[in-house]
Amino acid sequence: MVYIVCVDGLYYLYTAFETDYIMAIDLQIEGLSKRFGDLELFSGISFTVEERKRIGLIARNGKGKSTLLKIVAGDEPADEGKITLRNGLRVGYLEQEPDFDGNLTVIEACLQRNSEKAQLIARYEQAMQAGDTAALQPLMEEMDRLDAWDYEHRAKQVLDKLKITRFNQPVGELSGGQKKRIALAAVLIEQPDLMILDEPTNHLDMAMVEWLEEYLSRLSGSLLMVTHDRYFLDNVCNEIIEIDDNTIYRYKGNYSYFLQRREERLQNKAAETARARNLLRKELDWMRRQPQARAHKAKYRIDAFYKLEEKAAAMRDDSKVSLEVKAQYIGNKIFVMKALSKAFPGKVITKDFYYTFARYEKLGIVGNNGTGKSTFIKMLLGKVPQDSGTIEVGETVKWGYYSQDGLAFNEQMKVIDVVKNIAEVIPVGNKMYTASQFLQHFLFAPEKQYSYVYKLSGGEKRRLYLCTVLMSNPNFLVLDEPTNDLDIETLQVLEEYLSEFKGCVIVVSHDRYFMDKVVDHIFVFNGDGDIKDFPGNYTEYRDWRDEERAAAAKEAAAQAAKTTPAKQSHRTEEKRKLTFKEKREYEALETEIFQLEEEKAAIEEAMSSGTLSTADLLEKSARIQQVLELIDEKTMRWLELSEYAG
Repeated sequence: MVYIVCVDGLYYLYTAFETDYIMAIDLQIEGLSKRFGDLELFSGISFTVEERKRIGLIARNGKGKSTLLKIVAGDEPADEGKITLRNGLRVGYLEQEPDFDGNLTVIEACLQRNSEKAQLIARYEQAMQAGDTAALQPLMEEMDRLDAWDYEHRAKQVLDKLKITRFNQPVGELSGGQKKRIALAAVLIEQPDLMILDEPTNHLDMAMVEWLEEYLSRLSGSLLMVTHDRYFLDNVCNEIIEIDDNTIYRYKGNYSYFLQRREERLQNKAAETARARNLLRKELDWMRRQPQARAHKAKYRIDAFYKLEEKAAAMRDDSKVSLEVKAQYIGNKIFVMKALSKAFPGKVITKDFYYTFARYEKLGIVGNNGTGKSTFIKMLLGKVPQDSGTIEVGETVKWGYYSQDGLAFNEQMKVIDVVKNIAEVIPVGNKMYTASQFLQHFLFAPEKQYSYVYKLSGGEKRRLYLCTVLMSNPNFLVLDEPTNDLDIETLQVLEEYLSEFKGCVIVVSHDRYFMDKVVDHIFVFNGDGDIKDFPGNYTEYRDWRDEERAAAAKEAAAQAAKTTPAKQSHRTEEKRKLTFKEKREYEALETEIFQLEEEKAAIEEAMSSGTLSTADLLEKSARIQQVLELIDEKTMRWLELSEYAG
């Protein structure tokens, strides 16, 4: 049976075998256009975001992905078009470069980030401090309705997962990456109906990325996201939207599905264009015959000819960043580290570290934030002194260093002047290129070259920075977080270039896909000077690590079984039973959790009664936080013991 359903004025067809549930439309975009001066980002694009859809938005750098998200979030006006949000829809937005009041503490910044609950908590705390009992009653009812009592507790849990633990530290003391993580935590704890995320994996280490990946995969709301992390797109998204040639293409699947269907689309378009050109040649011959008698030719065929001409002339912009820069000769001696040690107060980076780097080696460095990855490569480059030990670098080594901090461009300079200030002529293999020709290899068209740096997107600035690194023809590339802000097409070209690069490479990156494609072995920084050299890529390391952990757990279980009393040895093959002490603890936990839940309900009821004094309200407010923490702690222990109960 076919159903015709009208949603927000649009008609949709559904059949009984397609779905029994009709998705509501969270967001509808119609005819959206945006330009900055002569630069047209997109024109007349339209699409919808249905509830529970997790959509990845893909386009080249400079095509307006971040601008589109800003428009949807209400931070940027559109030139034309209409945006419609479902009534009552709560939207959470993570911008690419968040900005905070530097005087706020971490927890204050997280709670005050455009959140209805945070604003409610702030009003509640103000009323408590002022002793305004008349205002407290409706505020407490609203706290109940929004389930806001444990909001701060949840915020601290999410911040902890993102390795932000000093909750009272002023935001002004934090790095840009730490601020981005606070902004991400603020969006996650809001639990909005629609989450808009601009590059959420930037500044996250691999452990955080994998945690966020799992968190968003269980998301009950909808998601519109820009990210370059292809594993992340594959594991989180159930739909991909591509902006290409000012046209929207939708793919009802994850990133792997997108790659397959996009290739089919491009092949079909190429075949269609080829057919049109063949037919055009025949039509052109017809049009040229007896031009003096054109007035007698069929008008419909003349009109069809001009339409066919447009179709045949339609060319995809398949230009890509061209990394043809060849490495200079590099000798057999690269660098040797002997007894290298480096430490800061409370943190050990390396401890008597030895390593000899081989010719054409491609090394990846992974590890949690703060374990010293960037410090390690800065020591190698001579930018940070070691405490002890030596680093011997070969005479033929010519470094090319791409810092995660980027190049400090003068924003008022023109793009071409940035390159000319380094070199007017750039050697590439056996050829010499002018600055303008070299920039065209990096997809900077002549009109873009004479544009100012401040007009470039974040990804275009990164591409320009990459251009300045490679133009010196290095034979040893050190890339610290090169994937941030680069579009997927540029990343693919960079991966191919590095795979064929006739020199040495060290890459620090949290992008698992990039690491898997580029490196042949990795250093794993575990902290406290513990560095493991693993012969393989990141996915191979993670599989090995998981197997090691499983084996260790199995060994621990076997050791525990050996210590089991002889009279219970016949049970070792069965499911482990609780000891007498654990059984008593398990039973007691059930009672304690029940009592804590009752206490929580009683406190909430008392706080909602309107009969408490200000002092009593403050006391109850403090106690309910303690109760919530105890409930979480005891519930986790109860769940652990429940696996062996019964």
